[in-house]
Amino acid sequence: MKSVFSAALLLAIGTVAVAPGAVAQAGSIEFVARVTPSGGLEEPVRGFPFYLLTKSYDEIAKEADAASPKPDMDAFIDKLGSMYSPELKAWMKKHDRVSLAGEDFIHALTPTDILAVPEFRKAYIDRNSGDQSADFPEPKVKPADEQKHPEKFQKMTAEYVEIVRHYIEQHPQSVDGIDLTLADIDPGPKWNDMLAKRVPEIHRRALALSQSKYLVARAETDLQGQGFLHGIPPGTYWISSLDVTADVGDARPRWDLSVTVRPGNTEYVALSNANAVQPSQSSQ
Repeated sequence: MKSVFSAALLLAIGTVAVAPGAVAQAGSIEFVARVTPSGGLEEPVRGFPFYLLTKSYDEIAKEADAASPKPDMDAFIDKLGSMYSPELKAWMKKHDRVSLAGEDFIHALTPTDILAVPEFRKAYIDRNSGDQSADFPEPKVKPADEQKHPEKFQKMTAEYVEIVRHYIEQHPQSVDGIDLTLADIDPGPKWNDMLAKRVPEIHRRALALSQSKYLVARAETDLQGQGFLHGIPPGTYWISSLDVTADVGDARPRWDLSVTVRPGNTEYVALSNANAVQPSQSSQ
């Protein structure tokens, strides 16, 4: 009987010792959102929904993007048709780009590229041959020689190409503006349209994931811009406005801020312009 009592006592002591660590006590989050427009006073963000997520909204958006297959650029290039030379298609694949416009395109061109790709060579020569002040070299070979004297034509053409190469190297600024001549054959806009068709689906999927798979709680701010989240299990979360901005004057902040909830504690978070998500260069 004594041994049974001792065993029961030890079991009770063990239960008391384990119980506090077995179930972590929930915590809370109290937050306030205030925004300061340019040249104005700080204002509370009223009646605005915030979401507590187990994953950053920006990371959720990346997950949604990865789940939506992107168009195959090489396949797109292959389907461009016979009006594009094999050399131009090969250049596009090598440089992983289809846009033939802008400073980044110009900077990607080398003298060899310009002279090896028929479309680039023609655009460059057409762009510069009409500039009387540039002293651009004129070809001495005649188009008629291609049929009448093919060997002479090839020899003089090769010599002219080298003269033009030297001119490009001596006058790199002469490449500027050739994208204007290529505008009619630039497949960049068509490619961008294909990419743009993915955007609504990625956006829809990101919002759906945020409000289902990764959602812990939701709260709407009151007239003072305050919000309350109770009964939150300990862990690290993100207070997020998803992709919605809080429009106050000329300020358009949105938030995706990490917060750690400790057992039994109330965490206080102040959302402001300072800790809002910084807009990317492409969205400005």
